[in-house]
Amino acid sequence: MKKTIVYLFTAALSLQLFCIPLVAQTKKKMSTGLFGVDSVLKITLSGNLRDLMTDRADNPQNHPVIISYRQEDGNEISVPAEARTRGHFRRTMGNCTYPPLLIQFAKNDAVSSSIFKEQEKLKLVMPCVGDDYVIREWLVYQIYNLVTPKSFRARLVSVELNDTKKKKSTSPFYGILLEEDRQMATRNDDVLIKRQLRPEQTDSTAFLKMAVFEYLVGNTDWSVQYQNIKLVARDSLTIPIAVPYDFDHAGLVSPPYAKPAEELHMNSVRDRRYRGYCIQNMERFDGVIALYNKLKPAIYKLYTDCPLLDPKYVKSTIKYLDEFYETINDPAKLKKEFGYPCDKNGTGNVVIKGLKDGVPSEE
Repeated sequence: MKKTIVYLFTAALSLQLFCIPLVAQTKKKMSTGLFGVDSVLKITLSGNLRDLMTDRADNPQNHPVIISYRQEDGNEISVPAEARTRGHFRRTMGNCTYPPLLIQFAKNDAVSSSIFKEQEKLKLVMPCVGDDYVIREWLVYQIYNLVTPKSFRARLVSVELNDTKKKKSTSPFYGILLEEDRQMATRNDDVLIKRQLRPEQTDSTAFLKMAVFEYLVGNTDWSVQYQNIKLVARDSLTIPIAVPYDFDHAGLVSPPYAKPAEELHMNSVRDRRYRGYCIQNMERFDGVIALYNKLKPAIYKLYTDCPLLDPKYVKSTIKYLDEFYETINDPAKLKKEFGYPCDKNGTGNVVIKGLKDGVPSEE
């Protein structure tokens, strides 16, 4: 039985190569290195992992780890680093099998000669309730990469955990290495903006792209002021652009723990709710709708051409995407859905603050 499981996992990794190249072809040119290659990266995380994984306090400590991987020539590369748990919901003990991690690299020869040479920090998204949902969330990042280069790059990885203290290793599972905030900004010739702003104070064209994307994937777990949004700009005097991340509560992912905020009065994360600000003139959406219509074939192929996905999930996802495109191309439905924030009796202007009021999420 174990041999069969290993064989299927290995086969899935090789098949996975067929579901990524389309993304690479349709993205704008990206740098080489960790995020410039589309194959699944197999990594082993070694160290006293029990202490690392159980350190889920408000101020978790850094723990020494070794990240290993094999080059194309078969040579194993081992890179020393430090890791700590991060996030809010997924870090809380009892919510997830594994907490998400923040990996920090020191400046040394081992790092500078490795695939991580351009990285100072990396987020590692770990399976919460199964790595099927990791793959789904990774694909959501791929969608937004199609929309704009001002987005977080994500690389699917096969992770094996090697607890050196317990002398025990896990079977491999999928995870996501996520581009660090500062590197995403630098890649776009931008800087991070730390000010707390209202949505209306951000670049309106970029905001509409982002807000419609969040509607497309069924994500309401965000707010510009507090949660799951980073702000970037050319400099401190330029109008900032909102960049989204953390999509595990999106309808396209739908893990069993995901629920919409009570304040929104929604039944399920599969329900869509446009959470932009009030815009009376629907013509302002014309350019954004044209963009998403242009991207439609590429978005659909992310799902239809990826054999890592369960066929039932692909079928339900295509139906979910169909509903989005039916809405944005029907003037009456478009006005009803995207004009929702203008309803003073609705929940369109509810600001989601996250688990800690007034504190931006670090998930």
